[in-house]
Amino acid sequence: MMDSVTMENFRCFRERQTVPLAPLTLLVGENSTGKTSFLAMLRILSELRDGATSADFKEPPYDLGSFDEIAHNRGGRDGRADEFTIGFEPEAKPRRRRGTPDQFRGLYTFRKNGSAPELFRRALCAGEVVVDETCDPDGSYYAHLRTAVGAWNLDAPSSQYGRLSLGQYRWFLDQPRRHPRFANDPAVPPEVKAASGSPEWSDEYADAFRRLPYGAAYFFREGPAAFAGAPVRSKPHRTYDPARPDPDPEGDYIPMYLSSLSFQHEQDWLQLKDHLIEFGQAAGLFDDLSIRQLGRGGSDPFQIQVRKGDGRRKGQWRNFADVGYGVSQVLPVITELLRPNLADQFLLQQPEVHLHPSAQAALGTLMCNVAADGRQLIVETHSDHLMDRVRMDVRDGTTNLKPEDVSLLYFERTGLDVCIHPIRFDKLGNVLDAPPGYRSFFLREVDRSLWPPK
Repeated sequence: MMDSVTMENFRCFRERQTVPLAPLTLLVGENSTGKTSFLAMLRILSELRDGATSADFKEPPYDLGSFDEIAHNRGGRDGRADEFTIGFEPEAKPRRRRGTPDQFRGLYTFRKNGSAPELFRRALCAGEVVVDETCDPDGSYYAHLRTAVGAWNLDAPSSQYGRLSLGQYRWFLDQPRRHPRFANDPAVPPEVKAASGSPEWSDEYADAFRRLPYGAAYFFREGPAAFAGAPVRSKPHRTYDPARPDPDPEGDYIPMYLSSLSFQHEQDWLQLKDHLIEFGQAAGLFDDLSIRQLGRGGSDPFQIQVRKGDGRRKGQWRNFADVGYGVSQVLPVITELLRPNLADQFLLQQPEVHLHPSAQAALGTLMCNVAADGRQLIVETHSDHLMDRVRMDVRDGTTNLKPEDVSLLYFERTGLDVCIHPIRFDKLGNVLDAPPGYRSFFLREVDRSLWPPK
């Protein structure tokens, strides 16, 4: 889970901004104020957090284009930035030995290579300790170590062995000969050279860097990357042909996933089905859901059917394609949120598309429940109904989500730049720290309805 993210010269965000995230974070603001760019940045950071040394800025559902379309452009004399920086700070984890939080920040800077952005610098910052890696145009890598008392260059890892993960530096500073990559290499340990004006390297300074593995172990964690959902999902089909259920942002694979689950893992299917039906009933969309196999084998076609009663009668089964776009657009979203063993971070664009107001509100409650279970949701939304439900659920204590577990980020355009305003809720559901632009953005029409002109 990420506690905050940092950006500078990235798309419409010129000035360096560090923005807090919560278990449930809602992104709101006018169109074209960078909300989708913000989600794209989070997806890229999830890859870099997992140890990637490059990033795909065109991976669906986000296509940010070339470097010239990503680096901030002020126009005129200022022109386009030569580089841009993105970064994150993860949730603080207690150290096993000391019991103190192990907080750090990862920063990544990109420059232009041809037409694409290329990672040329990355840094791990933990208090006064910094491990900084840079790449020269000729492909040479250099590692730099810094504290409040000095700076040092680490020779061997980058020049002799290629780029290393930040989590491996402790091995060079503490027990480099035991590292598998260098077990049979007589040239180890590497040489640590003091920068101009810095004291010579000693165990006193090395001790600060020996504490980095606690953070680096999380920095390069293992697990699924963030799930990114598209704003418009796949169209419903009357009949589906089984195929390999490979995840995609539009949810094309969801019918195949549900069919495969029902055919091969009945208990898992029944558990997921109960959760889907619970949401369908709360949202007023459907009371039951069924996978109808049109044959006896797992390779035969199938249909998705739903039914909705009137309180006294169960209603007729209806094909997925005959119940409107609301059900088909929300099914991929709720399946991703409810299925087990997937991502720990969800990036969702307008999940309320095609839903009526009460269904949008029910989606807000579902998101509160998912976030309360330990997953992080960052949601771009234009739905007052969804936001109001989240606010009221926090106020009423209907889920385990606390006021500090919810954040509202308001994206406000200021000239050619965009500023992100973090907004919080108190225990009564009141909005705190809202800028004037937010109140004007949301309350202008409400005031007009309550106080019509004379």
